[in-house]
Amino acid sequence: MDDDQLISAAYDRLITDYLNSRHRKKVDLIAKAFNFARQAHKGVRRLSGEPYIMHPIAVAQIVCSEIGLGSTSICSALLHDVVEDTDYTVEDIENMFGTKIAQIVDGLTKISGGIFGEQASAQAENFKKLLLTMSEDIRVILIKIADRLHNMRTLESQPANKQYKIAGETLYIYAPLAHRLGLYKIKSELENLSFRFEHPDDYASIERKLNETQVTRREAFDLFTEPIEAMLQRMGLHYEIRERIKTPYSIWNKMQKKHVTFDEIYDILAVRIIFTPTSREAEARECFNIYVELSKIYKSHPDRLRDWVNHPKANGYQALHVTLMSKQGHWIEVQIRSDRMDEIAEQGLAAHWKYKEQGPDGKGEYSEDENELNEWLHTIKEILDDPQPDAMDFLDAIKLNLFASEIFVFTPKGEIKTMPADCTVLDFAFTIHTFLGSHCIGAKVNHKLVPLSHRLRSGDQVEVLTSNSQRVQPAWVNFACTAKAKAKIQSILRRNSREKQKAGEELLNAWLEKNGFEPSLALADQLAHYHECLRREEFYQALGERIVLLGDADIDELKGKNKEKKSSEGSSGKWRKYVPFVKAKKDELPTSSSQQPELFVVPPDFNRKKSIFITDENITQYLFPDCCHPIPGDDVLGYINNQNRIEIHKRACPVANKLKASYGNRILDVKWDMKRRLFFDATIRLSGIDRRGLVNDVTRVISNQLSVDMRKVLFTSDDGIFEGTLELRVHDREDVRAIVTSLQQVQDLKEISQIM
Repeated sequence: MDDDQLISAAYDRLITDYLNSRHRKKVDLIAKAFNFARQAHKGVRRLSGEPYIMHPIAVAQIVCSEIGLGSTSICSALLHDVVEDTDYTVEDIENMFGTKIAQIVDGLTKISGGIFGEQASAQAENFKKLLLTMSEDIRVILIKIADRLHNMRTLESQPANKQYKIAGETLYIYAPLAHRLGLYKIKSELENLSFRFEHPDDYASIERKLNETQVTRREAFDLFTEPIEAMLQRMGLHYEIRERIKTPYSIWNKMQKKHVTFDEIYDILAVRIIFTPTSREAEARECFNIYVELSKIYKSHPDRLRDWVNHPKANGYQALHVTLMSKQGHWIEVQIRSDRMDEIAEQGLAAHWKYKEQGPDGKGEYSEDENELNEWLHTIKEILDDPQPDAMDFLDAIKLNLFASEIFVFTPKGEIKTMPADCTVLDFAFTIHTFLGSHCIGAKVNHKLVPLSHRLRSGDQVEVLTSNSQRVQPAWVNFACTAKAKAKIQSILRRNSREKQKAGEELLNAWLEKNGFEPSLALADQLAHYHECLRREEFYQALGERIVLLGDADIDELKGKNKEKKSSEGSSGKWRKYVPFVKAKKDELPTSSSQQPELFVVPPDFNRKKSIFITDENITQYLFPDCCHPIPGDDVLGYINNQNRIEIHKRACPVANKLKASYGNRILDVKWDMKRRLFFDATIRLSGIDRRGLVNDVTRVISNQLSVDMRKVLFTSDDGIFEGTLELRVHDREDVRAIVTSLQQVQDLKEISQIM
């Protein structure tokens, strides 16, 4: 098939799906946008080799078929790269397609110039622009999610470092966004694709195990649903029963968090009952009727009933979740939904947005039932209106707002407020009003006095207590959970700290002049880095509050006398440089730390697309932060820090996820090329039934069978249950897997996991 046939086939499929949708038919407008985009991108190809226009068509296809939007969104998707990649401007788009489409395309176009300043992340800036436009028209973010989904589906053609950057950004921002907008299907696919590119071996292993257990899972499903089907038929309902299999990403995530193996995860299978209600009014009642009948067949878990029918999630999701004990002795979750609820669960809020197409520019309006969404957009707008000086803080604040679990809290007058799980009294106070939050001294929860940091539970009734003498405290940031509370607290603290910063800056300049230095920002940055302050403003504030006092050591730093000492210790106490424990003769070992190689400094012409190989010889040239403790065999990446040194992180490390989402252009592909000569620390946690000789069995397996050195062994026993940790020296991750496998053979050991 040649290029023209390929393009025509893709466009015909888009038009067919659009004509089969419930939207008003504006084929002429879509054809005009397609022809314009095709001409604009003519002769350009993607990295995969296909014509570039195939990408906008694919994004429009997702927007139409998988999100369910109309002609305005489809045209915007077809045109979304025109302004960025060609000579056409937003004004050209407006003249041809109207204000609304031009506004959406502008929101989807990347920006140059700085909101946060030169040091900040371009990704965060683009994301900020996207959200600013989104708060005017939610379709901007929906098209952006569609764009990201197609990029993830075609990520194979990108170099490895770009894959990690895009996958990390997707997992950190776009998957939670899709979840928040109710796009569960897309959210799951984004997570799985990210997982497949970042951890290909783990992904393949889980996929293989899912395929191997498919037959037994199907048998369990049939056995479990047989009496349910008979019950639904007796009730005279028109229904469908589906199995829901946990995705590879969520299985892997649970394995990491709970330190369990694939075989120990029992909620891989869930059951979905989708029925057609007799009427919209009877929908909720019939959901509960089904639950009552289910409880007669299987025992239900008393603490795991989730009523999202009467209290929908903030993203519109409705269903009744119950957990039942199967005859095989496993808890199985059953989700009860009407077909309308199922459509909203699959397509998100887009399933019940009714766009009123008006005028030649296809200007759209939202229906009035999106109160929760509008409240969320208002919160986003508040965060955007308060300029965050740091890209990472900004992304964190937005991400905090994309909560997955929700609780329902009552005001003293009985109004319901939807809040994120684990939120505190302080979060609730800021949700009601900024004044209440900033002057909050505590609360009465269910008529009982509690402090600001008290965590709320679903069903709590909260009365906020205030005092005019109360002021916002820096410690509040540590227990605030919601984006709104954190953003307001930080905004007030920043306002309060400006005076301290000014005093600190004046103090520094006076000290520099007194000691013969010309005050400059470069010297301020140098001393800020020396005192481990991430930003210059932070350093000024520490000086203003007298937390940092300037002295002789600072003079030595400015004169370069600390350089030698610093290079041997690493850039700060937060970094751990590996000391090789080599199986070699004494005379082959380095005699002193001064003979260790210098840290590698990235030169200006460094090729960032090329993989870096860590060897036994060059491992000490890289920084290994304490956040994730990577060892050979782990999936890792590199990050070029502000000092042009390379940090090595696990790809799943929370810090690395932020870095990928904020500073993707500094991410490098890193591979291990070790010869199993060096040793690394690994800690294994054990628990089981205590008995005489158990410790002996464990140590014999490790020392005799596997010839592994143990650095520290700690066992405690309580009421016949023992817990223990082993600190070992291993060559790589394969050694850890072998140790865990061998320990699983020891009688009475019930749980074995590696501490990250």
